[in-house]
Amino acid sequence: MKLVSDPAIPKKIRKMQQRVRWQDPLILQRNIDQTRLEIADGKNGDGKFSFLVVGDSGSGKHRGHNPQRQVAELMLPHHQECSFLVHTGDVIYLVGSSEYYKPNFIQPYRELIVGGENPRQITYDKMVFKSPILPVPGNHDYYELPVLLSLLSVSTWPLRYLLRSRLDIDVGFRGSGTGDAYAKAFLDYLKAWQLPGDLPRHLDKHYTVKTDTGRCLAYQPGSFTRLPNRYYTFRYSGIDFFALDSNTFNDPEPLPATKQGDSDRSILTKRRDELEREKMEMIETSAKLNPDNPSEAERLDDLRSNVSQIEEVIVDIDKQLTTDSQPAQTDTEQLDWLKQRLIASWNNPEVRGRVVYFHHPPYVTEATKWLQSQTLAIRSRLRNVLDAVAQEISGINQGRPLVDLVLNGHAHCLEYLQTFDTGHGDANMHWIVCGGSGYSLRRQRTEGADLIEADKLIARSHLFVGRNGQGSHKHRPYSCLRIDVTDDKQPKFIVRPLVADWYQRQWHNHELPPLVI
Repeated sequence: MKLVSDPAIPKKIRKMQQRVRWQDPLILQRNIDQTRLEIADGKNGDGKFSFLVVGDSGSGKHRGHNPQRQVAELMLPHHQECSFLVHTGDVIYLVGSSEYYKPNFIQPYRELIVGGENPRQITYDKMVFKSPILPVPGNHDYYELPVLLSLLSVSTWPLRYLLRSRLDIDVGFRGSGTGDAYAKAFLDYLKAWQLPGDLPRHLDKHYTVKTDTGRCLAYQPGSFTRLPNRYYTFRYSGIDFFALDSNTFNDPEPLPATKQGDSDRSILTKRRDELEREKMEMIETSAKLNPDNPSEAERLDDLRSNVSQIEEVIVDIDKQLTTDSQPAQTDTEQLDWLKQRLIASWNNPEVRGRVVYFHHPPYVTEATKWLQSQTLAIRSRLRNVLDAVAQEISGINQGRPLVDLVLNGHAHCLEYLQTFDTGHGDANMHWIVCGGSGYSLRRQRTEGADLIEADKLIARSHLFVGRNGQGSHKHRPYSCLRIDVTDDKQPKFIVRPLVADWYQRQWHNHELPPLVI
């Protein structure tokens, strides 16, 4: 029984374009760039600044504790000093449903939301943020409920009790609507403006900033806090930020129509069947545990993590088996946009640095993600973009990495990696995975910190914060980041990891030594 269903890439793109009325004649007439925003906070351009990072946060309460709320409280002392918060995706688990925005987002982050002192009165599609929250969509923000499970969720209460009460799996009655809940929560949902004159008035009120690529959206903290699109860019104090939707370029290439391809297909199918059996055994085991017993509650938390982990592996296998019958679908329009904007960034003397953030990490050593087909697909497609950028700018970077910092989620951990000479445009870059901000944590792979490709060392992990230890000595260190950017012409990024460790049924908060990038 599948718990989630991942819509096809063309459907994701089409639905999101409809919601923002992509390239509508009224938008084109006004020369509006729908992929750009300006943070109108009166501070942009001050030189040094700080920002916060969270990811994979969107879970509700665990048994006896709420990791996401604990991480939110870790950040509270830093909000006044930080200009904005970047979210690396998976805002709402398990299927991005609108019914879980209140417990899984509004309640934990209430101090950042206008009217947050009365969170029950805030609806997910009417949120206004006191300080900018700048997310990208994760895979769970796009997920749907399979038709069978959707029917069961309504009609078969024992199953719902099992899924929701025993394992605290936030399934609910509906899925994301192929990202519709995310779009209504964070994007400028232009589709809602249907009456004559409404859209022109809205555009003329909020798309007022003049840039070299056209008019763009003015993001006004405390007043109008919508994003123009699922992927976008903004410049803050000389740093160009590029936010991507990696859900539309993560399909793996099809298995070859060869004897080896047939063998791989058979192995994947068999592995998928085994995982389905393991998952159902875990669900059955959970029904026998008492969530009011502390030790059994910990066991339920482990089972919850394992079921979610297995489901993600099944989705990855399904992607490989689905693309087996047709070519991989790739969002070439977005990737070409990134290429052109990076080239323009390097040709602009006002730009001091570049940060890219999106959900799926190209480099990671977390046990379940490091060799997934989606990981390798993202790595390959990002390399193609960066290779093209490197060729086009012809050494303008003078040995600097093409991107100063890449931020990701998806892997449920905190990790800092560096690439070496990969032979591509992603060489010698810094990569941080911030995906341990509330949902179940994962362990590092047993193979170690070095990533090898074609017998060549291409990357090394320098820090990994994830689930570790066994039994009563098990640590669950949930995390977020504060990043301080210096005012140098070639800026430094001082990364300060903030950690809330759930250990022996108590929280232990601490800050790790900073990383200087």
